[in-house]
Amino acid sequence: MTEFPKIRVMGDAALWVELGDALDADLNARVHTLARRVETRRGVSAVVPGYASLLVEYEPTMCDYDALRQEIADLLRRADNAAPQTPRQIEIPTRYGGADGPDLEFVARHNGITPDQVIEIHTRTVYQVFMLGFAPGFPYLGSVDEKIAAPRLETPRPRVAAGSVGIAGRQTGIYPRVSPGGWRIIGRTDVQLFDPMQEPPTLLRAGDRVKFIASAR
Repeated sequence: MTEFPKIRVMGDAALWVELGDALDADLNARVHTLARRVETRRGVSAVVPGYASLLVEYEPTMCDYDALRQEIADLLRRADNAAPQTPRQIEIPTRYGGADGPDLEFVARHNGITPDQVIEIHTRTVYQVFMLGFAPGFPYLGSVDEKIAAPRLETPRPRVAAGSVGIAGRQTGIYPRVSPGGWRIIGRTDVQLFDPMQEPPTLLRAGDRVKFIASAR
């Protein structure tokens, strides 16, 4: 049986911290708690949270690997006694179905329910931002109720509109800009998720909560 946590060397200026190997909201929240503590450490240049792991990049001239590893190990031991931080919650107005959600009917048929039920289930959940990836500002959100889970497209679309809201398995996400994509698109929002002229450039960050609000088509 694999034992966690693990701390591994990643090249000559980074280390990788594994807290587990599951897609789990509580485990992911621990990743973000650790990220907030590590990113303020002297010599740490970047912290990249994942589902159940954390990549920590550091400046070798300012930070000793062994010392950083020991500090992270100490933080992990003290994590269970830390007070939880209240995450931000962002509302995302979304138009479901029609041209904005071409896969809404499929998701409904796939699960044996109506499109209105898909919308009701999708909007009643508060989702956690597990991580950002794929494209700048793209949030991987979970977990989707199994009643509306759906497989990816067999062949990805060459063009998915910016703001498209999709489902893939038990995750949901929002395309921040026009791009190819294989998620099942059920709606679309006008909220801008990525703006390189802003600081920070992304609306959402790992650890946030997201609530979709159905808006008029």
